[in-house]
Amino acid sequence: QVQLVESGGGLVQAGGSLMLSCAASKSIFDFNAMGWYRQAPGKQRELVATVPQSGISNYADSVKGRFTISRDTAKNTVNLQMSSLKPEDTAVYYCHAAQKWLGVVRDYWGQGTQVTISS
Repeated sequence: QVQLVESGGGLVQAGGSLMLSCAASKSIFDFNAMGWYRQAPGKQRELVATVPQSGISNYADSVKGRFTISRDTAKNTVNLQMSSLKPEDTAVYYCHAAQKWLGVVRDYWGQGTQVTISS
């Protein structure tokens, strides 16, 4: 059973920074891609950033230039460095991992961590 555990959420003022971390219970080399999604109250879950096993990271337009996703293969973590935070970044942030095996993609999700940005 794969587990993803997020940490690093909290309350910060607009313009501040936070780093979210997602610890996987297995080697992140086993995943084809990992990423972060978020869901604000009353809204659908949306992609924030993804990083493939190899290749270029992808970001939502709303966070480009402010957020950076990175993989730490030694610690089996995926981190999301967030800066210049805005009140509209307030949401529950979820870690996601995708694993493709014999043509079938399995998706794994963390439990989420709350990020609140005050104006």
